[in-house]
Amino acid sequence: MAIQIRAVTDPHDPAIAAFGELQDRTFPEPDMLIPPAYFPRMLATQTPERRNLMLVATLCGTVVGGALFHYLAEPNTGFSSFMAVAPEVRGQGVARAIHAARFALLDEAAGEAAPVAGIFIDVVAPERLTPREVARERSVGADPWARRRIFQRLGFRRVDVAYYQPPEGSGGEAITNMDLLYAPHTPAETVPAELVVGTMRVYWTPWLGRATAERHAEELRRRCGGEFVALKPAE
Repeated sequence: MAIQIRAVTDPHDPAIAAFGELQDRTFPEPDMLIPPAYFPRMLATQTPERRNLMLVATLCGTVVGGALFHYLAEPNTGFSSFMAVAPEVRGQGVARAIHAARFALLDEAAGEAAPVAGIFIDVVAPERLTPREVARERSVGADPWARRRIFQRLGFRRVDVAYYQPPEGSGGEAITNMDLLYAPHTPAETVPAELVVGTMRVYWTPWLGRATAERHAEELRRRCGGEFVALKPAE
């Protein structure tokens, strides 16, 4: 039986819990991600400025992959919070199919503004992981270098700017072992700095607050250093 990919819109859909379980067993530090308990609430909370979207890939009724992502209206971009494929079906084109369906759903969400400019995602930088962090990745069947190769094949490129995930609260610490990747809808060698900054400002606002998100966005703008930012290989 072929793998089926569908959008999840009902906050009570049992596939949501199954995708949450997949997230927990395929990512070495699930506490760094959006907790699955929040997924139903996110799908039930939609605004014109931000659409929370989910896709699942199923095989014989079992969830074997999926993606949680967001359409951000102001910059007309997408941001991917998480994408996973179960180890038992990897190498069968599931990630590519989910990625294509993700672009299609983002364009649908954009309406008259379609197509979206592209999709952003932040991922760990393998060369900045400690041996312990690499071992933790491999304990759940993950490989940070293989992950970057997969993103490269899907069309993602590394945004050539120093990137960090801002801390939550005044006592938190920024996460600095990550890179920002971008998959433009149309292949490109650069991305407008304002698109990078605008996307992250809108994405950060719900959990940092408007003022803090604006401050981090302005710091990101300074690090971009110009009107355009180069896109480098994701590997």
